[in-house]
Amino acid sequence: MFLLRHGQSYFNLHFTATKRDPGIEDPELTELGHQQARAAAQALQGAGITRVIVSPYTRALQTAEPFLALPGVTAEVLHEVRERTAFVCDIGSPPALLATRFPHHEFGHLPARWWHEETESEAATEERARAFRAAMAAREDHASTLLVSHWGFLLALTGRSVANGEWLDYDPVEGL
Repeated sequence: MFLLRHGQSYFNLHFTATKRDPGIEDPELTELGHQQARAAAQALQGAGITRVIVSPYTRALQTAEPFLALPGVTAEVLHEVRERTAFVCDIGSPPALLATRFPHHEFGHLPARWWHEETESEAATEERARAFRAAMAAREDHASTLLVSHWGFLLALTGRSVANGEWLDYDPVEGL
């Protein structure tokens, strides 16, 4: 399977420059972030991706958009692959609002508040990553799956710090 960290968001832009939380809830991608998403889709165009699993944060949904234009690709929104809640940007948007902004996705299965209430422990994020890894390892179609997620979740899943717009080839079976 493939793992992709969302493109640069307005949070990433400001936090990188100041090392301070700019207080932006559920930020959108910057123009660079959109370019990173398009570049990843172009790079992975021939990789046989048929399924995209995406976090419900706006920045991840926007990053997944270019992949949905590829033939035969379907998307599934899973809150279990969300970011580790640590900053204001990790406050998500309610499913009803997401449904108006991204009408081609299904959000009805999400809880009204699908993000973590307070700072989430590393152990809790690692447990979510372990559960996701095991679920993907059990699926026969994991080789044709792309996950669009976040720095903290991908770090818990792989042990690697992944840059905005960076993608990895990942075998969930070997990760167990």
